[in-house]
Amino acid sequence: MMSIEWLSVLLAVFAGAIRASTPFLLISLGECLTEKSGRINVGLEGTLVTGAMAGYAVSYVSGSPWLGVMAAGFAGTSLGLIHGVACSFRRVNDIAVGIALLILGTGLGIFLGKPFIQPQAPLLPAVDLAWWTEVPQIRAALQINPLFVFGIALALAMAWFFANTRPGLIVRAVGDSSAATAALGIRINTVRTLSTAIGGFFAGMGGASLSLFYPGSWHEGLSSGQGLMAVVLVIFARWDPLRCIYAALLFGGAGALGPALQSIGISEGYHLFNAAPYLLTLGIMLFEYSPGRRIGGAPGELTLFR
Repeated sequence: MMSIEWLSVLLAVFAGAIRASTPFLLISLGECLTEKSGRINVGLEGTLVTGAMAGYAVSYVSGSPWLGVMAAGFAGTSLGLIHGVACSFRRVNDIAVGIALLILGTGLGIFLGKPFIQPQAPLLPAVDLAWWTEVPQIRAALQINPLFVFGIALALAMAWFFANTRPGLIVRAVGDSSAATAALGIRINTVRTLSTAIGGFFAGMGGASLSLFYPGSWHEGLSSGQGLMAVVLVIFARWDPLRCIYAALLFGGAGALGPALQSIGISEGYHLFNAAPYLLTLGIMLFEYSPGRRIGGAPGELTLFR
């Protein structure tokens, strides 16, 4: 009996890891692109909230969740452009701008999203990988978010982009040494602004995965700090798009642990298990920034490491 219960826990954690990791994956890939260019965007929480609201609202009004995903992406692009343009001016700190946009994006999403708290918008259809079984637990575990599949493909494409294309090399060069790339005639601010805007698009899509798939609703506390945790996730992944997949699954699995244990009657310490993603974030930050530890792979121009 116990073995069946723990098998159910493992299946629940597996399913929850995929569901909960989708926004982490998309946001971290967007931030990976931004940071590779030498700029950090700590305003992703605001982008996530705005994207979730825009995606849900457009899906409800249009009847198409895919239009909602695109709207969420463009909402994220808008905030990314504001961040990129603002940081193009001299003596403007990208972290301070990010904090301002975090507040702006969160407030804007909450204000404009009030009419959409009650209505039910059309949600994204799941990718069914459980055609071969009739076991309910397995069928539930293999209902995959289509944006998770997109995120895996995006991670592979970004890894190839950075390693094998001239634009990818330019982004990496700008992030490592702006002086050297400026001497070659490359426009530093243009590269960083475009990288931040495109990164914002992916972060906005991460918001849509929350409101249009799991949990599949819009409310003011939807993001739960995932945008901020994604910045730590990128550091943990060493600015590698492929490692972002594993890191996102780790964070998603930590978030799924509490509900999975509650499903078999383990409720003692439930709130502590629910705090697992935040404890994981804190643990990673303490480990990575411990005295004498050098963080490898960081772009040389990042404000955090200069």
